[in-house]
Amino acid sequence: MVEKHKGHIVDTPSTINVLTHNCWGLKYLAKWRSERLTAIGRSLATTVPTPEIVGLQECWTQEDYLSIRKQTRHILPHGKFYFSGIFGGGLAILSKWPIVESNMVRYPLNGRPTAFFRGDWFVGKGVACASIRLGPGRQNIVEVFNTHLHAPYEREPDDSYMCHRTAQAWEIARLMRGAVERGHLVIGLGDFNMVPLSLAHQLITTHALVQDAWRVLHPESSLGASSQPAEKARDRGIPSASHNLQENGATCDSILNTWRWSKQQQKALFKGEENAIDPLASDARAKRLDYIFLGNGSSTFSDSPPWRVQSAKVGMTDRHPDLNCSLSDHFSVEATITRLPESQTSGSGCLPNRRSTHEQTNDTALQSLTNACLHPTLYTSYNPSPTSSLLPPPLPRTPSPPTSPVPSSYPSTARLPSETYTEILSLVSTYKNREYRQQRLRLSHFLGSVILSTICFIGIWWSNHAGVSFTLVFVSTLNFGAGVIDGLIGGLFVGSELRALREFEWEIENAKAMGQEHEISAGVGDRVGAPDLHQNNLYHARRDEDIMGPEEGREKLEVEKELWEKVRGSEEYGGKENVRKGRIDMA
Repeated sequence: MVEKHKGHIVDTPSTINVLTHNCWGLKYLAKWRSERLTAIGRSLATTVPTPEIVGLQECWTQEDYLSIRKQTRHILPHGKFYFSGIFGGGLAILSKWPIVESNMVRYPLNGRPTAFFRGDWFVGKGVACASIRLGPGRQNIVEVFNTHLHAPYEREPDDSYMCHRTAQAWEIARLMRGAVERGHLVIGLGDFNMVPLSLAHQLITTHALVQDAWRVLHPESSLGASSQPAEKARDRGIPSASHNLQENGATCDSILNTWRWSKQQQKALFKGEENAIDPLASDARAKRLDYIFLGNGSSTFSDSPPWRVQSAKVGMTDRHPDLNCSLSDHFSVEATITRLPESQTSGSGCLPNRRSTHEQTNDTALQSLTNACLHPTLYTSYNPSPTSSLLPPPLPRTPSPPTSPVPSSYPSTARLPSETYTEILSLVSTYKNREYRQQRLRLSHFLGSVILSTICFIGIWWSNHAGVSFTLVFVSTLNFGAGVIDGLIGGLFVGSELRALREFEWEIENAKAMGQEHEISAGVGDRVGAPDLHQNNLYHARRDEDIMGPEEGREKLEVEKELWEKVRGSEEYGGKENVRKGRIDMA
């Protein structure tokens, strides 16, 4: 694309090729790490179409990063390796165009230090952010967000880290939304460790004002492995490995990936025995964990046409030429986006522009899928036509009601159903209760260790036998050391985690309340929105009483109780006027 800048003709790209890949570059733990990452660099250099913005995850060492940079410098001259945590975050961004600004944003909730064998807390996971300049104009900035969310170590809904992963999705959604509202093209990519339409996925696609590039082109793709409840309820059967790659975008646990084979199969492969996998064989475990999200902020600038998704595919499926193993335990995701003249972008595939809170999405099929994911028992009600278009039509919008202007305090973002926020709050509450128990147990252990060590020292004072004294000293030392560690974890880490959870909880409660307040101001949802809104305010008033003390918080609590009684007692909760009056009185 050619545009003028201060009298000069400047070429700006009309097409961008994006790629994300989890390299599995764990130092000392990943087999043939150096050889595989070197091959990944060669593959990047020869990939067609040539990648222009690349996000790498689990590239833990600078040695591997520099090896990849050396082999791709002719196509990706700009790059940034991100430092984070004790062992590094494993994130890197490569670009054809200059990186003009960069920073690393750590997640407030990121695992537990006691799970040292998993390592998520020690690597300091977060979001690698980069502003890349495509051209001289203000609109020619693309903001890239590369991340690796907390890994799921148990099956949902029993995954104890699901709360952390959902909170991380909320954090990166806020970052991407800010970039969209600044009017920039937004690219979010990485290993999100989530399946489509999960809670984390819904938070990102709704609050970040971005779209999942794969679902733009493949709206009927799978919602996880065929054994997972949401996908099982669709009754689509077990897909083949080829179908998982081409239609479902599966990047993890594919039978075509040698690192997902059984130990016996791997051992035979490493001995040089050939083991060809039929692409048409059933592939029950494959799922999509790696994503490219795209957000179009170009509506801020009238002279800048929107971007659209042109293509998306799963890549890096070839094996190492010498070792005959897969290059990583994940395949890559590649997408091409284009920026076309307005006359050619009225069709499908366009990315969402900035929307006001009154501009609502009415995609019935997607909403049915979302509800089905949250409530699998209702999933059978969704039965999309097998002949539906791969490219969905533009999202319809409803005009703002003329009598209900949107207050400037409302953030310009879409809202999830109230039930979804409630489910997230329930998840947070359950996890908080777990951590409170953990904190009490650890602090009790610390106090117990102090008492036991004191008893041991008293015993040493009265003991006349060297062997007994040595045993008491040894036991006292080990016991007190373990107690101190538990005390530090319970008093410092768990306390910090609980404060971060309270922040996340408040933000979700606030998003839920703002959505309900918006519905009331728009004249919808009075019967449900009014009582729910006042229940939320009553909850906050009770918390304020706990925090501020009975004298300062009691007055606010009494006001909210009175308002709640008025709304609850009105006919069919038709308490719209009570709500508005209550807002004025409280103001």
